[in-house]
Amino acid sequence: MSILGLKKKQPKTFKVKVMTMDAEMEFSCEVKWKGKDLFDLVCRTIGLRETWFFGLRYMVKDTYAWLKPDKRVLDQDVPKDSPITFHFLAKFFPEKVEDELVQEITQHLFFLQVKKQILDEEIFCSPEASVLLASYAVQAKYGDYDPNFHKPGFLAQDELLPKRVLMQYQMTPDMWEEKITAWYAEHRGIARDEAEMEYLKIAQDLDMYGVSYFSITQNKRDTELLLGVDAQGLHIYSPNSKLNPNKSFPWSGIRNISYSEKEFTIKPLEKKKDVFKFYSSQLRVNKLILQLCIGNHDLFMRRRKVDSIEVQQMKAQAKEEKARKKMERQILAREKQMREDAERAKEEMERRLFQLQDEARMANEALLRSEETADLLAEKAQIAEEEAKLLAHKAAEAEQERQRLEVAAIKTKEEKRLMEQKMREAEQLAVKLVEQSERRSKEADHLKQDLNEAKDAERRAKQKLLEISKTTPRPRCAGPPVSPDSDASADGSFLRMDFKDSDMKRLSMEIERERLEYMERSKHLQDQLKELKSEIESLKLEEQQQAGLYTLLTEPRPYTEPAYLPHSNVLQMLFYVLKKV
Repeated sequence: MSILGLKKKQPKTFKVKVMTMDAEMEFSCEVKWKGKDLFDLVCRTIGLRETWFFGLRYMVKDTYAWLKPDKRVLDQDVPKDSPITFHFLAKFFPEKVEDELVQEITQHLFFLQVKKQILDEEIFCSPEASVLLASYAVQAKYGDYDPNFHKPGFLAQDELLPKRVLMQYQMTPDMWEEKITAWYAEHRGIARDEAEMEYLKIAQDLDMYGVSYFSITQNKRDTELLLGVDAQGLHIYSPNSKLNPNKSFPWSGIRNISYSEKEFTIKPLEKKKDVFKFYSSQLRVNKLILQLCIGNHDLFMRRRKVDSIEVQQMKAQAKEEKARKKMERQILAREKQMREDAERAKEEMERRLFQLQDEARMANEALLRSEETADLLAEKAQIAEEEAKLLAHKAAEAEQERQRLEVAAIKTKEEKRLMEQKMREAEQLAVKLVEQSERRSKEADHLKQDLNEAKDAERRAKQKLLEISKTTPRPRCAGPPVSPDSDASADGSFLRMDFKDSDMKRLSMEIERERLEYMERSKHLQDQLKELKSEIESLKLEEQQQAGLYTLLTEPRPYTEPAYLPHSNVLQMLFYVLKKV
């Protein structure tokens, strides 16, 4: 069995995602809900009571629109995605944030939105004001500055300054952080809500704060202009300048704003002033301009009236809440101060305890050292007493030794005198022996010279005899008879000549032998004299040392006992040498 004509069942709910400046929320809404129902749900969820500043914004064809409270959500030009995304933002801005923003959540949402607009350069801000605003933002996020906790680089991940400001100066992130930290340190003691309010009080004086800009054209000439709508009124700007308006229409000076399709008409309160007309080509933008004008004008008139009971209650509650928080902060500050004082006192007591412990340890060490010193002094006193006794004993021995050395010194002086006398005699004898040796040497040279002359005469005689024998003629016969006398005389002459040669040789040999023996004895005597002189010098040196020791004993100067040498042996050796010579 087939069933025909059945319609597809429609869902009764749809999903919505709402994004605030610091959170994301998802809701399941009924199909019949109007914009007000969804808006109230969001406000109840986040605890917001100052609802007249905010709205739900969504994107439509590259432009934005605000959700209308009196029309069903699905009947508006909202995105068809699931979930539908809305942004919960401030739609209208107060003239004076300090007087109008009552709840802390309201201040926080405005702070986050204005901060984002400044960083995104939707609101122009000078570099100096940017640094000051950044310091309040850091105070709101991190609390009081603590150099022990907030080390250099703790702001590296935070976006605090517009890119235009960062590009305008040749400064490193560390340099910017140093400037921000210098201001941040000055905000000590400011709570988070107070820091956010100080931020908004500075931001509300900026030229582009709370202004919504729209492109328009002027009547008849089609001159492109910018329309600015804010809490003060309507402003007309040049396309390239959003800071200084060419013309302004405050809400107090506007009698009526009319809208007909694409044409807007601003009628001043004073009838003498001309009516200002402008055109906007997009219908959706025209409706948005009209909504902003109506809302800002209503709030402008509302500020000039007495606060409603609801607002008075909120302000009273906010005042009580601020007073309570202030009291809590004061109590917390006192407790913190007391805790810091207690910690400092504890640290001081610990330091004092450590100091006393060190002093006690040093005193104990000093006492131990003094006891050791006393024991050492007592031991030294005992050693000194023993040394005194030993020195007295040595003094007595030294006195006896001095007396003995004095007697020995007298004997040594006499022996020295005798030894010096013997040494002088030995030196004189040695001089005589040297002179005698030189004289004998000269005599030997004369004898040698005479011997050489005799040899030369003999050689000449032999030469002459040889020549005579060669010149005498001999007989051709066997020879004449030679008488015996002639033969004998000839043989005798030859014998005499041979005898003279042998005697001369023997005499020269004896003379040479005696000369050599004399030279050897003379050399030996000189060596013995040198040894005798060296022994005498060493004896003199030892006697000087003995004289020094004697002086040490007789006077306060060192003295060495002389070493006695066997002088009799030296004298015997000297007499032996003289006897040999």
